[in-house]
Amino acid sequence: MTGTADRQAARDAATVQETLDIENARVYLRHPTTADQEEFLDLMRQSRKLHHPWIQPPLSPAGYQHYLKRMARDDHVGFFVCQRKDHRIAAVINLNNIVHGAFLSAYLGYYAGVGFNGRGLMTEGLRQVIRIAVYQLGLHRLEANIQPGNAASIALVRRLGFRREGFSPAYLFIDGAWRDHERWALVHTRNELLPPGVPLEVAGKLP
Repeated sequence: MTGTADRQAARDAATVQETLDIENARVYLRHPTTADQEEFLDLMRQSRKLHHPWIQPPLSPAGYQHYLKRMARDDHVGFFVCQRKDHRIAAVINLNNIVHGAFLSAYLGYYAGVGFNGRGLMTEGLRQVIRIAVYQLGLHRLEANIQPGNAASIALVRRLGFRREGFSPAYLFIDGAWRDHERWALVHTRNELLPPGVPLEVAGKLP
């Protein structure tokens, strides 16, 4: 099997099958793999100007491997948003610090690559992740913390139904300084603790 074939097989295995049946979707989701390192790092290095000063994604092989280890934990899930037409990585969305029990919550992290931003691809990808978070993982609340000057990111979450809940001064240390953030949240209102169809391994984490 060639290296290209190996990489394609890894991509196929990591594809999130639940998203494949969305009609007319330009993107699909899959989980990051070791085989994605070169493409991911190339895209992140090209995107430095776009990301500054909002985020600091991995820019080295060591950083990428650390990212994979973090996403392999039970309380994190990473997604690559990929174009259907050419399977290129367009964006990254992470569910961080997932808490089950009575909280059923996670923090969102996301960023697009240069050339893929401003085209609605992140909106499509995040809509898919929200569906997975609610109906597969059984989460009740997703929170996105965004710097006040990041107008594009605020417009994205507002488009998808997030509401501004507050302001956190000096919330995260980014690009050499403590940065203020706005707190935006999406709450899925339901009476039951978990929606129907949540896998047993997820339900088993509840107290």
